[in-house]
Amino acid sequence: MNSAKPVVAEDTTALAEILGLTPVDGAEIQLRSDLNDKIIEVVEKSGLTHAQVAKLARTSRSRMTAILNHNTQDVSTDLMLRIMASLGYRAKLTFSRVA
Repeated sequence: MNSAKPVVAEDTTALAEILGLTPVDGAEIQLRSDLNDKIIEVVEKSGLTHAQVAKLARTSRSRMTAILNHNTQDVSTDLMLRIMASLGYRAKLTFSRVA
């Protein structure tokens, strides 16, 4: 019986390290995760169906459903930004120096 203990990452920096990725990869994971969370929040508040949002964003309903289920592995950041724009939102980046 495999008694491997699960590994828990406290943040995306730790997750990137566990996965053998660079800190830059961790930053990208964090940005995309934040964007995905915001899409989910906005869609839930909008009252629109997955199909309605997909049509607005010019993507498929199945892709929209995947995004809303946190499955963005094959989804471009451009598409996620287009979804936000189609719902009347604009992304604004802020930058801060990492200690």
